[in-house]
Amino acid sequence: MGSIPNIISDQKAYFNSQKTKHLDSRLTYLKALKNEIVLKEQAIYDALKLDFKKSEFESFISEFGIVILQFNLAIKNLKQWAKPEAVKSSILTFPSKDYIYKDPYGSVLIIAPWNYPFLLAIEPLIMAVAAGNTVVLKPSELTENTSQLITEIVEKVFPKEYVASIQGGVETSTELLAQKWDYIFFTGSVSVGKIVAQAAAKHLTPVTLELGGKSPCIIDDSVDLTLTARRIVWGKFLNGGQTCIAPDYLIINSNIKTEFIEALKTEITKAYGENPSNSPDYPRIINTKNTLRLAKMLKNEHVIFGGEVDEETCYISPTLIDEPSLESAVMSEEIFGPILPLLSYTSEDDIERIITHFEKPLALYVFSNRKSFVEAILNKFSFGGGVVNDVLIHFGNHKLPFGGVGHSGMGAYHGKHGFDTFSHRKAIIKRGNWIDPPIRYAPYNEKLGILKKMFKYFS
Repeated sequence: MGSIPNIISDQKAYFNSQKTKHLDSRLTYLKALKNEIVLKEQAIYDALKLDFKKSEFESFISEFGIVILQFNLAIKNLKQWAKPEAVKSSILTFPSKDYIYKDPYGSVLIIAPWNYPFLLAIEPLIMAVAAGNTVVLKPSELTENTSQLITEIVEKVFPKEYVASIQGGVETSTELLAQKWDYIFFTGSVSVGKIVAQAAAKHLTPVTLELGGKSPCIIDDSVDLTLTARRIVWGKFLNGGQTCIAPDYLIINSNIKTEFIEALKTEITKAYGENPSNSPDYPRIINTKNTLRLAKMLKNEHVIFGGEVDEETCYISPTLIDEPSLESAVMSEEIFGPILPLLSYTSEDDIERIITHFEKPLALYVFSNRKSFVEAILNKFSFGGGVVNDVLIHFGNHKLPFGGVGHSGMGAYHGKHGFDTFSHRKAIIKRGNWIDPPIRYAPYNEKLGILKKMFKYFS
């Protein structure tokens, strides 16, 4: 495929040719990419199963289906999204007509993660192309089968000077980040996000960082225990817990904690059986390294359910841990696996003490039937996004921006928010010539008083 600098040089030349600016061309490529992905649907499921032992149901609901929805949305709405947006003009610029033009940034680098390797590579790619950029896509080296398939799909649809998929490990990522880009979109860990931000800063390159953190889930004593447990079990153990917005730990009202633990155990067993290792619906950890990292978190903890580890098959059972210390290994970083710590609270001060011990999370969930309690939680804490009385589902509404705050990331995407992320909003004023108010021109004489009155009246 040629060297990375040569690919980027070719892409810059292609962008400068103005070919990506044509909406019909963008739509043609988006439709071709969608058609190729539809043709490869079963191959995508097979690749995800090889990488994760992921069921087709999970692969569809969390990867393939969402991608197709994003294609449909972009193809249907692109011409409307790309139109110059008229805004009300100011008396200070009278006479004029004012607009916001949607301008592509140019050369875009997208670095995708391993946990949802298809979705989190293709969704930002769709919106970067829709916005008129050229793209270098770096799929994760940890999901060899899915990444290889993504590369084959991209190479089938696009000339490399438009979109290129470059595979490789840390050395490849390092070389890519050393280049000068017009925009970088990264999804992954906080630690690597800092490296990306440092690399981007050298060239003043704007970035979107989709990171993570320890996302809390608060449960008060007004909830339906069975329904709440069922929803949390689904969201926590989906993809084997390897979800950036999965509930990282629970904060449970002490009055219901014992009963709620039993409800969680019951729902885990209903979902995955007495032995989840035999369940066709329970995925595996991505690799041995991450399996060992998670197994280490279990040491010296009070495991009240699960805790089985098989390093050879990268299996960790759905696991509940009771009252770990906030300084423990399991609470010191994002878990990113099927381990769920349970903490208790007796007052809202306890909740605040726990949540503020950590950096701002990507998500926050609160289960309660008390409106005042819910609003107090939502307004008190800073987090990327969240849900009341469920988990994860805010990711599924393309009308909501998805992104973090502080250590959990910067910038947002999904649907039109994704198109906007990859577009520079260019301010344009078209000035009229039929009149030319003289107030701004020297000599100023007594004009200052008039100007102050104008500013006061039209503020």
